Amino acid sequence: MAGESQNWVLMVTAQTPTNIAVIKYWGKRDETLILPVNDSISVTLDPSHLCTTTTVAVSPSFQKDRMWLNGKEIALSGGRFQSCLRELRKRACDVEDKKKGIKISKEDWSKLHLHIASYNNFPTAAGLASSAAGLACLVYSIGKLMNVKEDESQLSAIARQGSGSACRSLFGGFVKWIMGKEEDGSDSLAVQLADEKHWDDLVIIIAVVSSRQKETSSTSGMRESVETSLLLQHRAKEIVPKRILQMEEAIRNRDFASFSRLTCTDSNQFHAVCLDTWPPIFYMNDTSHRIISIIEKWNRSEESPQVAYTFDAGPNAVLIARNRQTAALLLQRLLYYFPPTSGDLDSYIIGDKSIAKDAGINGIQDVEALPPPPEIKDNIPSQKFKGDVNYFICTRPGRGPVLLSDESQALLNSENGLPK
Repeated sequence: MAGESQNWVLMVTAQTPTNIAVIKYWGKRDETLILPVNDSISVTLDPSHLCTTTTVAVSPSFQKDRMWLNGKEIALSGGRFQSCLRELRKRACDVEDKKKGIKISKEDWSKLHLHIASYNNFPTAAGLASSAAGLACLVYSIGKLMNVKEDESQLSAIARQGSGSACRSLFGGFVKWIMGKEEDGSDSLAVQLADEKHWDDLVIIIAVVSSRQKETSSTSGMRESVETSLLLQHRAKEIVPKRILQMEEAIRNRDFASFSRLTCTDSNQFHAVCLDTWPPIFYMNDTSHRIISIIEKWNRSEESPQVAYTFDAGPNAVLIARNRQTAALLLQRLLYYFPPTSGDLDSYIIGDKSIAKDAGINGIQDVEALPPPPEIKDNIPSQKFKGDVNYFICTRPGRGPVLLSDESQALLNSENGLPK
């Protein structure tokens, strides 16, 4: 290991998006390797609005592997972290930084320790796929630091062992996680169906109903569903294989009517599986159901669907509008039913704020002046639910992981490898 002094620190910083499944992954056939009972398809969300940033550092002066999440040190002893680290160390190659005079041989990696700092720009464990972005970023950044030669699909099979849906965050656009057939999981990996530019009309609005940690984690929820839900078995065997083919075709043809129908029905069936689990699991709440009702009423009043809804393991609604114009109309409806509790719109609508401008919303007075949506029959004044939504995130389909070369964006100090 070259580098005369033992004080050098070598770092890499990467940014990875989160993703939202439109055909859901729910249930594992192998708990350790995280092998799913069915294929799934997701949309990667724009990392400028929802992402994980991770800095990984290596130094001969580090005594052990350490990790900080959102500024707080967390244990790295978990089996899933260890699986990812083991697989990456196994594939590590020679690394040379001529400028710093650092040379790390393939064999050195097993003796060197890492410092990892990770930051999510959205709530952790609230049903916004924070573990997916986090584990994907961990694998991607360590892969770059260790000069791992595997491509994104092969890296996705490693990320999968940390968090199932993490494998889908290694690509932008529309991504399929192939369940695979092999017992060792070697063929259970992610592939990109289309990049983010393929269908760039789509606009996504997320209603964050709760940013609290959920009562039933996805891991234990899935295990209980696999053990007790007959609907899950039927879904995996009979329903999902057909839906996957239909969804691939809908994405290929940019067919929003089919995309919307498949997205909504698959989300509803996933939550039906949760109800069919013993004891039943409730991820959605009254606000989630109200949002579904608003979208369904609007879609039925039009000639073709305007918006698709999908809910992961939590109450937050991910609403996919067919284009910007529809997204503006959607935001008007959401603000009509769920006005903010304070006049501070700036923290109530985050992400791509230009959608609010398109909707004619420049201040709280514009929210108060919104008329009832035309699909409300006889213009009967409808109930409003102030305070039921924490905030809205406006975003769109986005790109996959990238390296950040600007050292000011690193989360660790280049001198000592500790959090800034």
